[in-house]
Amino acid sequence: MHVRHLTTTLTAADAYTMSAGRLGAILAALLGLAGVVVGGLALARPASRLGIGSGRLGAGVALGAGLIGMALGGLVVATSDDGIGTGNGRGGAYVALVVGLVAVVLGGLALARTRRTAGRLSRG
Repeated sequence: MHVRHLTTTLTAADAYTMSAGRLGAILAALLGLAGVVVGGLALARPASRLGIGSGRLGAGVALGAGLIGMALGGLVVATSDDGIGTGNGRGGAYVALVVGLVAVVLGGLALARTRRTAGRLSRG
């Protein structure tokens, strides 16, 4: 056998290999998506008494999930070695950053709405 048959070359990760970057990007995107869902529910139903997607609790959960998703996505982007398509999770991390930002915006809007409605109720 020749030595060249025994050596391996480092290439992009296999399509079915779950690297740490891919797992981090998936987790960050799922956190951001959960924040978007809860933030949307809190924005659509601010006065509902049932569920986590209502009022200040829903807004806080959306803000927290969005911020954690963005932080984890940023960490994956900062620590990945190569570009998109190499299996390091950079593409998913970019998606997580955008989805996390949407969750933060929805959570902030829902929190502003709950503060505005609470101010009206206390005056009225």
